[in-house]
Amino acid sequence: MNERQRDYFRRKLTAWKEEILRESRETLAALQNESENHPDIADRASSETDRAIELRARDRQRKLIAKIDAALQRIEDGTYGYCEETGEPISLRRLEARPIATLSLEAQERHERNERVYRDD
Repeated sequence: MNERQRDYFRRKLTAWKEEILRESRETLAALQNESENHPDIADRASSETDRAIELRARDRQRKLIAKIDAALQRIEDGTYGYCEETGEPISLRRLEARPIATLSLEAQERHERNERVYRDD
């Protein structure tokens, strides 16, 4: 992977992270403003369910930020774009679709097949 490609993925990952953080701030502000006490128990339950779903989504995005940070670190140390399992280059098409990928497509498929086999036991 050349420097231009690394710079492209660095910008893409940084923009993705900033977008997630912006959405998180908006969610936090919305949750703080929405501290209404609903008199109807059904409305209250619906509001609590919506809040729980939103918090679960934010938790998934928090984990995604850790993966983005790890990918940015791999760009800095020169290991970005190489499969952690085989050491082979990960295709640019795969990295474009999933910039945080750590496995080549073949290694990922093998990993998922093995996961299915062990899950069936």
